[in-house]
This record gives sequence, structure tokens and C-alpha cells, in this order.
Amino acid sequence: MSRIGRKPIPIPKGVTVAIAPTHLEISGPKGTLRTPIPPGIRFRLQDGVLVAEREDDEAKALHGLARALAANAVRGVTEGFVRELDIVGIGYKAEVQGRRIVFSLGYSHPIEFPIPDGIDVKVERRNKPIPEYQMTLIVSGIDKQLVGQIAANIRSLRRPDAYKGKGIRYADEVLRLKPGKTGK
Repeated sequence: MSRIGRKPIPIPKGVTVAIAPTHLEISGPKGTLRTPIPPGIRFRLQDGVLVAEREDDEAKALHGLARALAANAVRGVTEGFVRELDIVGIGYKAEVQGRRIVFSLGYSHPIEFPIPDGIDVKVERRNKPIPEYQMTLIVSGIDKQLVGQIAANIRSLRRPDAYKGKGIRYADEVLRLKPGKTGK
């Protein structure tokens, strides 16, 4: 039996769970999420705890997945998810204008990135110990998959350079820089 799939999901106060045959509808203080239920898996709500059960061994591979998706939805509607990105490089900057972000990343033109519904983006100027860090982008929302995908799409606009480290990187990302050309 799946170790992750067996773990019960505690439901905090203020969160309601509606179980349908094909999906879970989870509502909380931050919003509502709908999570699909794979075939062969069913959920049961008892004493403020949500439990994932599989009907047979056919759905063995999906047991832990279904439980993890439900747990992420419960966490999303209560706490939300945050992903931070650092913009590194002289002249590299970002600005939020309505429901879009305008980037200046060393290209000959500014890049406009639309912000989808359910996602909030803030730009902060930070004074970190290393002066190259000029801005931090904070992507937040209730859907873990959407927050991660938007952060990955923003990072792909200008990936970190292998030699100087300039570009957009995750705040917790560790880069190993290549050595440059050496003298004779």
C-alpha cells in the first residue's frame, strides 16, 4: 500500500470539502479549488479528516498522487503557495502594470508577460549582500501547479547565464558558474 496514499489529510476549520465521483471541491478562506479524482480512487471524510482509499490494485500508482493533489488543494485554500524569483543583472528589471508584467532583460525590446487569473505578482527591490541582486519577483496563488508553472515561464524568459549568472533565477536556486577563459 502507498505510504503517502495512506496518510490522512487533516481538514482545518473554515475549509469545506465536497466529494463527487470525479472530483473534489475544496473551499476555504482564500478561494475554491477543484481537484480531479483518478478512476479507482475514492475519498472518505470522517471526523474532520480526509482519507484516500483505492478500490483495487489497478489504481495502485495513482493512490499517492490523488492524496497529494488533495493535500495541496487543502493547503492552497488555507495558506496559499509562494515562489520567489531573483532578477540578476545590470539594467534587468520588471514592473507590474495592471494584469501584466513588463520586463527589461537586455533584449532590444521589452517583454510583456500576462498574469493569469488566480495569480498575484509583486516586485520588490531588495538590498542583498551581493549588489547584483536588484529585484525579487514574488509569485503567489492558491493553485500549486499554476504558481509553479508561471514561475517557470517567467524564468524561461532569460535563464541564468552559465558564466556570470545574469538572468532570472529561483531565490533558492544554487548556480555553479563555469570558469571563464584563463590566461596563457
